[in-house]
Amino acid sequence: MPLRIGIDVGGTHTDAVILDKANRLISAVKTATTPDVTQGILNALQEILKTSGVNPDDVNAVMLGTTHCTNAIVERKRLAVVGTLRIGKPSTLAIKPLTAFPQDLRRSLGNVWEIVSGGHEYDGREIGPLNENEVREAARKFRNARVEAVSVSSVFSPICPDHEKKAAEILLSEIGSVPLTLSHELGSIGLLERENAAVLNASLVKVAELAINAFNEAMERACLDRAKLFLTQNDGTLMSIEYARKYPIRTVASGSTNSLRGAAFLTEINDGVVVDIGGTTTLVGVLTKGFPRESAIAVEIGGVRTNFRMPDLLAVGCGGGTVVSSVDGKVQIGPESVGYELETKGKAWGGDVLTTTDIALAAGYAKIDDPKCRPNQIGADPSFVLEAVERIIGTVEESIDKMKTSANPVPVVLVGGGGILIPRSRYDQLRGTSKVIRPEHFQYANAIGAAIAQVSGEIDRVYSLENMTRSDALSRATALAKSEATKAGAKPESVRVVEVDEVPLAYLPGNATRVRVKAVGELSL
Repeated sequence: MPLRIGIDVGGTHTDAVILDKANRLISAVKTATTPDVTQGILNALQEILKTSGVNPDDVNAVMLGTTHCTNAIVERKRLAVVGTLRIGKPSTLAIKPLTAFPQDLRRSLGNVWEIVSGGHEYDGREIGPLNENEVREAARKFRNARVEAVSVSSVFSPICPDHEKKAAEILLSEIGSVPLTLSHELGSIGLLERENAAVLNASLVKVAELAINAFNEAMERACLDRAKLFLTQNDGTLMSIEYARKYPIRTVASGSTNSLRGAAFLTEINDGVVVDIGGTTTLVGVLTKGFPRESAIAVEIGGVRTNFRMPDLLAVGCGGGTVVSSVDGKVQIGPESVGYELETKGKAWGGDVLTTTDIALAAGYAKIDDPKCRPNQIGADPSFVLEAVERIIGTVEESIDKMKTSANPVPVVLVGGGGILIPRSRYDQLRGTSKVIRPEHFQYANAIGAAIAQVSGEIDRVYSLENMTRSDALSRATALAKSEATKAGAKPESVRVVEVDEVPLAYLPGNATRVRVKAVGELSL
């Protein structure tokens, strides 16, 4: 019987589940996240195979949500030296590439860039021809700087990518085999944010390659070398390893979207709010048609403003390992957290740090099946405990309110290992909610979301309706989105469109309209 393993790496725990072909849960484990993330993944794989008794040969796919790329950007470690080529001179000289990057990140990437002549108008007309000699000069500069990856961005390339593609051919002929990121494949219309996303993607190629090799090694050591490996991306869907090598930036924020997809699967609620309380933070997101709502504004990654797709999430420092203290006689929740050291530093385990989990245990509504956990040794003042419980509940209520788009009550799904922080007796009293559900297996929602994920493709283009009909524009956009889903690893015959956004752009001449299409399909194994 074909089985799938889903794994999600959190700040405190690495979770793993095994699902069968009918998406029934066979086994689930929760292991400690390790400083070396890859070792934690190996531990989870070995533990779930051991506890389930599953034959590794029966597993045909492993779906993994990883924090490697996110950590690399935040920590400024293991990033590639990037040569940044912008096509658009003279109209794009006012703001130089990498200007908005934090100084330390710019240094990590090498601060190597060049601007050449070319680019297009919004309707696909050339601003000017691509200056191929300038591209060759830029290639020589990049080669001399020993860049490890190259990003290429051109004005309005999502409308007409010809100059980016031609520049890529020249760069490869001059530099040789070097990873290339073309901005039209990642971001939407705005040049600077799209360029930033392309640069960040290029900077992650080394990290992605090392991580993927480590994952494959971990699977071999767990005797899973026959299974195919997939990574989760930040819209709640999967991508093949080949696709992940090319677009590693899409793994950023994938863990939280796994939780949202898992919550939708466990409850069959497709529209509502998901509160994922982990060990370090509480993440609040919104489900729309079963998928995470995407952010409508440019999102910062590691201090860099980008415009490629990202989930609309609110992160609050209130997880299971969050430190609870008294400041001026009042309860303070966080922002510090003991993270994966909860079971050594938390008071219920004999440590000296009072955490939110200790509060839930001391209040009597939480139970943890661990012989080392002894709530009677917490020793917190009862009135302090009650006040802390109200602060935890208030933090969650405020977060839900911030993510809602109307005053109407909404269904809320409570998932994550830290879901025990909210007492069941208060579910029907949470402000702004129509009902609160904590489903069975709530603590494994993130790994389940990874295991059941589909494969997606998305495009964002501007079309001029002077030379084509609206129907033609939608057909072209739909075909491109389906093609992207297939390239990401979906079965071509299963791909369907789940979202279409069409926005007329009145400020542009030529009857322009912006079309965004998302397509999803079943995983091709």
